[in-house]
Amino acid sequence: MFKGWFQRKTAPVATDAGGAYRNGNTTLIELRDVTKIFETAAGPFTALDNVTLNVDRGEFMAIIGKSGSGKSTLMNMISGIDRPTSGEVFIGDTAVHTLNESEMAVWRGRNVGIVFQFFQLLPALSLVENVMLPMDFCNMFTPRERRERAMMLLDQVGMADQAHKLPSAISGGQQQRVAIARALANDPPIVLADEPTGNLDSKTAQQVFALFERLVDRGKTILMVTHDSDMARRVSRAVIIADGRIVNEYVAQALSSLTLDQLSWVMRRAETRTYAPGAIILEQGDAADNFYIITKGEVEVFIEHPDGGEIIVNHLSSGAYFGEIGLLREGRRTASVRASFATGCDVAILDRQEFHTLLAESETTRHAINQVASERDAHTRAIETNVS
Repeated sequence: MFKGWFQRKTAPVATDAGGAYRNGNTTLIELRDVTKIFETAAGPFTALDNVTLNVDRGEFMAIIGKSGSGKSTLMNMISGIDRPTSGEVFIGDTAVHTLNESEMAVWRGRNVGIVFQFFQLLPALSLVENVMLPMDFCNMFTPRERRERAMMLLDQVGMADQAHKLPSAISGGQQQRVAIARALANDPPIVLADEPTGNLDSKTAQQVFALFERLVDRGKTILMVTHDSDMARRVSRAVIIADGRIVNEYVAQALSSLTLDQLSWVMRRAETRTYAPGAIILEQGDAADNFYIITKGEVEVFIEHPDGGEIIVNHLSSGAYFGEIGLLREGRRTASVRASFATGCDVAILDRQEFHTLLAESETTRHAINQVASERDAHTRAIETNVS
């Protein structure tokens, strides 16, 4: 389901000359351990649970998740519309979570453009006046420059000839183009789009998406909430959120055929563990007990040489898994695994029972893991034959 969604398709743009912003963040957007709890009649509700996220300047990121997963709350943290219960939000040189309401409004108006699913154009204003509004609010440009800039932006989205019409006189797709022009009014570095194509036909949705791609080519950073899997595959990077938590992209890459519900199940049950460089994770001959997904760094897979020493049979990196052969055979480990001497590694771990439950829930995943296990087993046997 998620195959091909997690590779960055564009090179990240560097930060400032020193490699970091004022608050130590090295990416344009950085959320550190952000939690958001809402008080409801039924008691506290955790919308975001200890979320950490980094977004490079110039990225086009899709945020994917079911209704109620925390997508909109995450966007509201980045835009400053809402504040974290705990944690920190840094955008460029600004610690957004520390701003008061008036400071927040000014900062947001100059730094974040927001495109809504339902357009949110003011019905009593003409299209050009709607685009001028953010410039008026933030006192950007002279009055003459504001109109000239609004017309230029409308021209960029193909709506200059409709500039003096009211929103009710144009189609939904045209309104969304105007909404994008309005989001760009103050030339913000970041554009947040919440289901921007959700109410558009497929042809118009493709046109809007192509417009976003052109904006990224010009250096904008765009985060887009979407349910459209085809569009999610075309962005620089996709982030999945489930139950208020970011699903590790390498877990999703390793188990790319799982549904959102199944990935959420994995993330709730997986234990995370860090291994220092050179640390042994599995030993050949031990009973198979866990399934491992690499979420950071690399590992080396090796077997014992008949004359002593060891033979390296594989190097695995983030997004790969290991430990499946012994679990599938209900037997013992056929090789040893250690954290790379160069990088160490972080892993997400499912125990034996959870691993078999996962395979029972997803036939596609079971088939994929069985195929990988067979290929690895054959590779190792070939190496053993060559050295014996």
